Amino acid sequence: MSPDIRVKRIYEPADDADGARILIDRLWPRGVRKEGAHLTVWMKEIAPSPELRKWFCHDPALFDEFSFRYRAELDANPAAVAHIDDYLQHGPVTLLYAAHDPVYNHAVVLADYLRTALGTRRGSR
Repeated sequence: MSPDIRVKRIYEPADDADGARILIDRLWPRGVRKEGAHLTVWMKEIAPSPELRKWFCHDPALFDEFSFRYRAELDANPAAVAHIDDYLQHGPVTLLYAAHDPVYNHAVVLADYLRTALGTRRGSR
């Protein structure tokens, strides 16, 4: 069974269907009040490294290579992946990000990575 992972900009309103709301940016998003974000947790440690984030600079031409490099960082960070999996054991998870582009951002890569990695694990149980 595929994990119920959603992706949403932090600037969109919270919804009861969001389940666990996890901010996956290393930097706090501009203009967002902490009490208004309705976060379950802020997981800075699962965001791309500062070096990778700066290299990518949200350039769509670099997205494939960014995705490859970010996936390698996620492979090396099993504790953070397991932390999200813990939330998925109790229901849906919404990954929150601040980037403007809804297609070329790390949340899209992370959601796909989690669906593949965790879905494979669950299928083998």
